[in-house]
Amino acid sequence: MLSKQFTDTALRVIAIEQQAIAEIGQHIDQYFAQACQAIYDCQGRTIVVGMGKSGHIGNKIAATFASTGTPAFFVHPGEASHGDLGMITKHDVVLLISNSGETSEVLNIIPVIKRIGAKTIAMTGNPQSSMAKLSDIHLCVAVSQEACPLGLAPTASTTATLVMGDALAVALLEAKGFTADDFALSHPGGALGKRLLLTLSEIMHKADQVPVVSHLSTIKDALFEMSAKGLGMTTVVDEQERLVGIFTDGDLRRIIEQRIDLHTTPIHKAMTINCTTAREDMLAAEALNIMETKRINGLVVIDDNKRPIGALNTQDLLRAGVL
Repeated sequence: MLSKQFTDTALRVIAIEQQAIAEIGQHIDQYFAQACQAIYDCQGRTIVVGMGKSGHIGNKIAATFASTGTPAFFVHPGEASHGDLGMITKHDVVLLISNSGETSEVLNIIPVIKRIGAKTIAMTGNPQSSMAKLSDIHLCVAVSQEACPLGLAPTASTTATLVMGDALAVALLEAKGFTADDFALSHPGGALGKRLLLTLSEIMHKADQVPVVSHLSTIKDALFEMSAKGLGMTTVVDEQERLVGIFTDGDLRRIIEQRIDLHTTPIHKAMTINCTTAREDMLAAEALNIMETKRINGLVVIDDNKRPIGALNTQDLLRAGVL
């Protein structure tokens, strides 16, 4: 019986919070557009302020802004009254969060923020609240009920506020033309940063590690080179060391079926010409996309003179955390 009570309660909470999200859709209006425009035009930073649970939500909103192209940080209203207001300038926009709109710690600093000259946006559940009236722009995040059966713990209201913050951040992201590469610049330490910032020059095999044979070599010579370098392929070059083709494990399987003499047949009769190549400044993520699209396991990196200077395969991408 207790188990069923747990699951029933969980489903009720989810239903209430889903309804809360649906309800704030009606508040995506001209005031939302004005808030977006104010942040978009901001020459400084977006400062997010909130107390208690609203502060926790504000921290997340500020972090989302910062990682999606809108410079932002969180200021605790209590600390603001004791020196941190010095972080705010007239060029900033201050996003004030309070479900009731009557949080004293936030209300106390609004006159100072206005004196500084920063624009204010209030995000509350009460359009008639003091905070809503004192701010330049008000965003309503009112919900019909909290998921807490006592109606005390902020639950549906904090969810609605978080969603409104996400809506602001994403609307601004799209307006600014913020790209995946821009996102990676603020996340260089994670897997995403690796996928988006790593170049082939950082992961490819170079110099003597690159498998190379002359176009006059035999297939047998090419097989020895492939075995020695362990990339499942070898580049084939002409007298000027320019790339003229590539010989892979797949090519080997094809010629075996044709019963070609591996000891005497020159490699240029068995290699693949017009092979796919890359430049060393190409992003590893782009190389992965090329390899997946063309269904190839290796890639040759060439210089401006079409000379092979690097090579890599899917295992290299895997080790680098790109795949």
